[in-house]
Amino acid sequence: MTAAFSPPFTPPDRLAATLRQDGYAVLSPQGVADWVSAPLAQLEALHADWDHLPLDEYLKDGGRYRKRRHACFIDEGGKLAQSPHRAHWQPIEYNALHGGMRRLFEPVEPATVAQPAWTQLLTALGAVCSSVRGAHTWSVEAHQFRIDTADGIGRPTPEGAHRDGVDFVAVILIAREGIKGGETRVFDAHGPRGQRFTMEEPWTLLLLDDAAVIHESTPIQPLAGAASGGHRDTLVLTWRAGGFQGDGVQAEE
Repeated sequence: MTAAFSPPFTPPDRLAATLRQDGYAVLSPQGVADWVSAPLAQLEALHADWDHLPLDEYLKDGGRYRKRRHACFIDEGGKLAQSPHRAHWQPIEYNALHGGMRRLFEPVEPATVAQPAWTQLLTALGAVCSSVRGAHTWSVEAHQFRIDTADGIGRPTPEGAHRDGVDFVAVILIAREGIKGGETRVFDAHGPRGQRFTMEEPWTLLLLDDAAVIHESTPIQPLAGAASGGHRDTLVLTWRAGGFQGDGVQAEE
């Protein structure tokens, strides 16, 4: 079995500085709770919403291991407003597997967005993005993912090591049950440096400068004896200045 390496946790008050220096930073669950001024129990109240995600019908590898929902927001000076529902789109140069496709996923449920922890989390992260890159009107995308092992293996990043074509990416572990694997790997986009670790505790948060680093998560498999396989739940958030990807682009169906 591959050894699991612990994340290199950053104190919350060093989040922006570490992001500038290393291109990424990781907060512990308690660090996240302290930073957004929300008890862990309040954050954990979001977890049940991952039990109702519909199947991702767009996987080009033919897999049925991914479920997801999607929503978009505008963050203007810390004021967060949900945008009309829209398709998710990425260019081929950032996603060789699914780039160029209009992928219209089911929206994040209104009850999820209405929870105070949701707004607290997104606005706190948006403030860090502005402190690192300067004040912008941020186009924010939110993706709820469940990767399962019902068919034996699940791929959190079927496109492999990649950048997302945005300014910042946050990957938050919501749950990890009955699986092995799922190691996070972060590589310097312009040099040989790299880091590997496993996010095991719910509400561990990884924040990435998308121009500075490339990232991926390795496949997951069920633990021996797991009766119905297992799953890995994450919330992936992205911030982009200058509009959403795909604005004004004629995308393929």
